[in-house]
Parts: sequence; C-alpha cells; structure tokens
Amino acid sequence: MRKILALLFAAGIAFSAQAETVEQMLTKADQYRSREPYAKVTTVVKLYQNNELDTTRLYDVYIRPMRESLVLFKSKAEEGQKLLMLGDNYWLLMPQSRRPIRITPIQKLLGNASVGDISTLNWSEHYQGTLQGTQDIVIQNKHVMANHLELTAKTAGETYAKIQLWLDATNDFPLKADLYLLSQKMAKQAIFTADNPLHPQKIVSMTLLDSIQPEKQTVIDYQNVVPWQLDEKYYNPAYLIQQPRVDL
Repeated sequence: MRKILALLFAAGIAFSAQAETVEQMLTKADQYRSREPYAKVTTVVKLYQNNELDTTRLYDVYIRPMRESLVLFKSKAEEGQKLLMLGDNYWLLMPQSRRPIRITPIQKLLGNASVGDISTLNWSEHYQGTLQGTQDIVIQNKHVMANHLELTAKTAGETYAKIQLWLDATNDFPLKADLYLLSQKMAKQAIFTADNPLHPQKIVSMTLLDSIQPEKQTVIDYQNVVPWQLDEKYYNPAYLIQQPRVDL
C-alpha cells in the first residue's frame, strides 16, 4: 500500500511539474535568493579546512537588473578593492591602480567561491532550462522529491556553461546544483540551506564542494538582503577607478 501511495504521490508531482513551466520554476527559485530587483546583499565567505574555519571574507554586493552588480570588498586584507559586473564584462578595481583589470567570472575569490558565485543571484535571467524529470534525492540526510532541471547559459560570459539543478517539487526551493565549465568539466557542487526547512522563505547559505579537494568546503552566507538602489555613476568603471574608497 505504501508503494502505491508513493507512486501516486510521485505521479501527482510529475503532473504538477508539467503544468508549471521551467521558466516559472526558475523565477520562483530565484525568489529564495533575492526578492528585490535592486538590493544590497551582505555576504560572508568562509573557507573550512577539515571542518575547521580557516579564512573569512566580507563583501557588500549591490545587484540590479540587466545582469549588473557592484561588489565592495570589506575585509581588511582586501580593503578598497571593488568588482564591477556589467553583463558579460567583469572588472577588478584595485585601490592603488589607475586602470580597471579585466577578469572572468570564474576567477577565484576564496576557496571554491569565484567572482560569479557572489556577483549574480539569478538563474531565470541568465539561463534557459529544460525539465529532465522528477526523482527522489537525498539531501542533507533527508529524502526529497525534486524536479531535475538542466540549465544552459544564454551567453558565453556566464560563470557556468551548464548547471544541473534540483528544486524541491513542492515549492521550487533550490536543493543542490552541479556546476559545469565551458569545457564540460564539473567545477563544483552547490548545496543550498533554507532559513526554515519546513517552510522555506529564503536561502541563508550556499556550500560549495569540490570532489578533488574534499577536505575543503566554502560556505557563502547571505547575512542580510535589503532593498537598495545605487546611483548610475557607481556602475561606471571610469568613475570607480577614481575612488580609492567607496563607503555606502
């Protein structure tokens, strides 16, 4: 009887997944990362070595639509550094340099966390997806029915060329993602943690795992997300390079 009920439950979820488009799933999943089109995200990146905290870095991330964001480095070791993302273009601005440095979104910040991991919080705007099916997965020692989506980057400048993403079939909360580079090599896996496991409202952290270095874990904590709209000048690399410090 239990097997029959489980099959009926899975069939019901599969029917629901078909009724809901992939675009709608991704839009709902994005809401758990940020509900504000213009926002300031206080972000802490922590590197763990053998389950012990090794290094911590603090960033203020200012996001807005059209794939644009400004990252201010707030830790003493990186004080004064700024990162600007405008579509597929990324610049690193150093306090002692008079020229912006072109970088790629896969450039490492700390541990497994790259530039693109903290500067973008949106899948629906950056990727096209297809539903691969509904399946039972084990996430954080718990069985969950999940919709498996395959995401393909809309442009060549995205951090990851392809993403295998699993969303909770009952509410589209992101559970985990396998992140692939343009070479089709899997770069890392992301595990998402909710504020409330039973009734999630937002993602509070993303843990990045690397199969090559399992002793290392990188945790990105989203400590605070508030509505915040910057002046246009802050999205101009020519203006930013003239500012040794930007205090907002």
